[in-house]
Amino acid sequence: MSDILLEVSRLTKRFGGLIATNDLTLAVKRGETHAIIGPNGAGKTTLIAQLQGELRSDEGSIRFDGREILREPAYRRASLGIARSFQITSIFPKFSTLANVALAVQAQKGHSFRFFRGAATDPVLIEPARQAIATVGLSARADTRAEDLSHGERRQLEIAMALAMRPSLLLLDEPMAGMSRRDGARMTQLLAELKRTYTIVLVEHDMDTVFSLADRISVLVAGRTIATGYPDEIRANAEVKAAYLGHRK
Repeated sequence: MSDILLEVSRLTKRFGGLIATNDLTLAVKRGETHAIIGPNGAGKTTLIAQLQGELRSDEGSIRFDGREILREPAYRRASLGIARSFQITSIFPKFSTLANVALAVQAQKGHSFRFFRGAATDPVLIEPARQAIATVGLSARADTRAEDLSHGERRQLEIAMALAMRPSLLLLDEPMAGMSRRDGARMTQLLAELKRTYTIVLVEHDMDTVFSLADRISVLVAGRTIATGYPDEIRANAEVKAAYLGHRK
């Protein structure tokens, strides 16, 4: 078995005359937390959407666990073990925390046709949902409607929904976005716990979080990977400093 779980080669995505992902390469090792950083407009969220299957790539290769998935739809990639959290929280606000996660379990099991049949009352779905909720620290809020959760709790819920998909790869897009310092510290602790179990691709603007959690870091500029390395290597990279780190506000 290769130690590379995800391998991206010459990946390209165009939006009319704009090249958002430009001949991009990336390799993510099994068990690592691999951060993707870069200035605004570098193509980070576009890349995550291409990996998850929300966006179709124009050219290139995406190999997951040795299998080419470039043309596979999002639902198929999810069934293969790729789960994503979004930059903007994506939940069902009128449903309870437990129901949201139970629906994610239901989708993973391939029973989306039962979507409106009370997933939160199905014992086959409840136990794994409760486990995912416990993992992210929301057990006490299991019966709370999602719209009544704090912003930080909603981000925790979204990660619980991703975990309910039983992934081998977590794609986390800006999990710290909009958080208070206290919620951010709680999320950083959660991510540190998750990295012990999951392979993670992390897009994040908070550099303290990135450098404390990442095993390796890839830097994107204008849709291209300009550097990949260990955190100390990225900090010391002159091209990265000129393109990004040296100009952060």
